Amino acid sequence: MSIEKMRRTYTLSGLDKKDVDPDPMVQFDLWFKQATDSQLPEWFEVNAMTLSTADPHGAVTSRVVLLKQLKEGEFYFFTNYDSIKGKQLAANPKAALCFFWPHLERQIRIEGSVRRAAREDAIAYFQNRPRESQLGAMVSRQSSEVASRRELESRMQELVAEYEGREIPCPENWGGYALKPTTIEFWQGRPSRLHDRIVYQEKQGEWNIARLSP
Repeated sequence: MSIEKMRRTYTLSGLDKKDVDPDPMVQFDLWFKQATDSQLPEWFEVNAMTLSTADPHGAVTSRVVLLKQLKEGEFYFFTNYDSIKGKQLAANPKAALCFFWPHLERQIRIEGSVRRAAREDAIAYFQNRPRESQLGAMVSRQSSEVASRRELESRMQELVAEYEGREIPCPENWGGYALKPTTIEFWQGRPSRLHDRIVYQEKQGEWNIARLSP
């Protein structure tokens, strides 16, 4: 099948302003639980989200990261501060997230400001990661050029031996980010491409709710 003929008709559900919670975080939690409770293959990661960041000149980069915490109205993810996204967020602390759940024919788009998470939050999360992931964070100089795969694996073996029987410290250049949303859009696929789009926009501490044209 040619690319231009690839399409699906969305028929599972609808979405109206009267159906959503006044608080977008409550609405997000509801949809997230529905996405998680669905019968899914093991490979599907409900907490996977596209993160888009930009440098001061407007050059945008996107990648998929994992939502790891949701608390006090903020979305948390963890990474290397020296990565491309880390450098862009240091220069331009605004970002966008997008969740796509094809099994529910839904998307959630989120825009907002980003801050570094507290150091104690980063350490607490790091200590709960598998040891292999902890060591991987130490091995990786994220986004920098590496000579070969063998170089990474060799460094990993060195660290496995070095920290055998010891607690692995959280690297200073590794931690979390918290995105505080100013806009959250809930998208429900509908037939004839007349999709339902309900958007929350924060204004002076209050959430305004509106329907957008598909």
